[in-house]
Amino acid sequence: MAVKLRMQRFGAKKRPFYRLVAADSRVKRDGRYLEIIGTYNPLTEPATVKIDEEKARKWLDEGAQMTDTVRNLFSEAGLLSRKSNK
Repeated sequence: MAVKLRMQRFGAKKRPFYRLVAADSRVKRDGRYLEIIGTYNPLTEPATVKIDEEKARKWLDEGAQMTDTVRNLFSEAGLLSRKSNK
Protein backbone atom coordinates (compact mmCIF):
# COMPACT_ATOMS: atom_id res chain seq x y z
CA MET A 1 0.00 0.00 0.00
CA ALA A 2 1.44 3.38 -1.03
CA VAL A 3 0.89 5.91 1.75
CA LYS A 4 0.86 9.66 1.17
CA LEU A 5 0.90 12.51 3.63
CA ARG A 6 -1.64 14.96 2.24
CA MET A 7 -4.28 17.54 3.10
CA GLN A 8 -7.96 16.85 3.63
CA ARG A 9 -10.26 19.87 3.14
CA PHE A 10 -12.90 20.88 5.64
CA GLY A 11 -14.79 24.11 6.24
CA ALA A 12 -17.44 26.03 4.41
CA LYS A 13 -17.29 27.58 0.98
CA LYS A 14 -14.44 30.12 0.83
CA ARG A 15 -13.55 29.27 4.46
CA PRO A 16 -11.09 26.37 4.13
CA PHE A 17 -9.59 24.39 6.99
CA TYR A 18 -7.32 21.42 6.40
CA ARG A 19 -6.24 18.27 8.22
CA LEU A 20 -2.87 16.77 7.45
CA VAL A 21 -3.44 13.03 7.17
CA ALA A 22 -1.69 9.83 6.22
CA ALA A 23 -3.84 8.13 3.58
CA ASP A 24 -3.63 5.41 0.95
CA SER A 25 -2.71 7.12 -2.31
CA ARG A 26 -5.60 5.42 -4.15
CA VAL A 27 -8.28 6.95 -1.89
CA LYS A 28 -9.94 10.23 -2.92
CA ARG A 29 -8.86 13.51 -1.31
CA ASP A 30 -11.53 13.73 1.39
CA GLY A 31 -11.98 9.98 1.76
CA ARG A 32 -10.79 7.47 4.32
CA TYR A 33 -7.48 8.14 6.07
CA LEU A 34 -5.13 6.09 8.22
CA GLU A 35 -4.16 8.71 10.81
CA ILE A 36 -4.48 12.45 11.46
CA ILE A 37 -1.06 14.08 11.68
CA GLY A 38 -1.97 17.74 12.15
CA THR A 39 -4.00 20.74 11.04
CA TYR A 40 -3.54 23.78 8.82
CA ASN A 41 -5.67 26.93 8.97
CA PRO A 42 -4.78 29.40 6.18
CA LEU A 43 -7.34 32.00 7.33
CA THR A 44 -5.52 33.10 10.47
CA GLU A 45 -2.82 35.75 10.25
CA PRO A 46 -0.22 34.25 10.10
CA ALA A 47 -1.46 30.84 8.95
CA THR A 48 -1.63 28.27 11.75
CA VAL A 49 0.14 24.94 11.29
CA LYS A 50 0.05 22.26 14.02
CA ILE A 51 1.89 19.02 13.31
CA ASP A 52 2.41 16.03 15.62
CA GLU A 53 6.11 15.45 14.99
CA GLU A 54 6.15 11.89 16.35
CA LYS A 55 3.35 10.72 14.06
CA ALA A 56 4.83 12.51 11.05
CA ARG A 57 8.28 11.05 11.65
CA LYS A 58 6.77 7.56 12.10
CA TRP A 59 5.04 7.72 8.71
CA LEU A 60 8.09 9.17 6.96
CA ASP A 61 10.27 6.40 8.41
CA GLU A 62 7.79 3.84 7.08
CA GLY A 63 8.21 5.30 3.57
CA ALA A 64 5.21 7.61 3.20
CA GLN A 65 5.50 10.20 0.43
CA MET A 66 4.52 13.85 0.93
CA THR A 67 2.55 15.96 -1.50
CA ASP A 68 4.21 19.22 -2.57
CA THR A 69 1.99 21.34 -0.32
CA VAL A 70 2.62 19.16 2.73
CA ARG A 71 6.36 19.25 2.01
CA ASN A 72 6.20 23.08 2.02
CA LEU A 73 4.31 23.10 5.34
CA PHE A 74 6.81 20.68 6.89
CA SER A 75 9.76 22.79 5.76
CA GLU A 76 8.15 25.97 7.17
CA ALA A 77 7.64 24.15 10.48
CA GLY A 78 11.28 22.99 10.39
CA LEU A 79 10.54 19.27 10.29
CA LEU A 80 12.40 18.48 7.06
CA SER A 81 15.69 19.87 8.33
CA ARG A 82 15.39 17.79 11.52
CA LYS A 83 14.67 14.63 9.53
CA SER A 84 17.71 15.11 7.30
CA ASN A 85 19.96 15.51 10.36
CA LYS A 86 19.03 12.07 11.73
